[in-house]
Amino acid sequence: MTFDLYRRVRATADPETAHAMWRETRDAMFAEHPASPLLDEDARDFEALPVPDYDPEWRFRARVESAEPRAMDVETGTDGTVHFDRLGVVRLPGIGTLDVWSHGGYAGGVFVPVKDASAGRARGTYGGGRYLLDTIKGADLGGDDGELVLDFNFAYNPSCAYDPAWACPLAPPGNTVAVPVPVGEQYDF
Repeated sequence: MTFDLYRRVRATADPETAHAMWRETRDAMFAEHPASPLLDEDARDFEALPVPDYDPEWRFRARVESAEPRAMDVETGTDGTVHFDRLGVVRLPGIGTLDVWSHGGYAGGVFVPVKDASAGRARGTYGGGRYLLDTIKGADLGGDDGELVLDFNFAYNPSCAYDPAWACPLAPPGNTVAVPVPVGEQYDF
């Protein structure tokens, strides 16, 4: 379902229309899919994920610039230890830099998590950060000519934000920014 959702998002010319479809589909997946990360007690009262309306100011196209190689290994609940290698960095005006990681797991992929200044605060974002790009799961907004589309409106919480049985890769220091990001999936706690 996730791969198909992002395929449809990429095929939709207007980002705001694509965002509305993304929100509606994710809400349905959380409410109905057997692999929803919601705990049973949370699923009973679930209506919709807390996602603000689309704001085009938070959409970027960025080239991956070279950076000193780094590696990180993350213990996960379902996949054991997952290895990541830093591919480079992206520079986003008004936000800062984010590390871009290559996923060394079973299918490879590109991974860009982000933790913003509102992380862990009331009416903010999940304390461990959110995912902007995770191509191993199909969460990819595309890009061309060597650029990535990084749209914070599509930032989403990892499964561990909803169910402690999950152990997710969280945003490391190179993916932490000093500004609050008021778009994308928020976190009610």
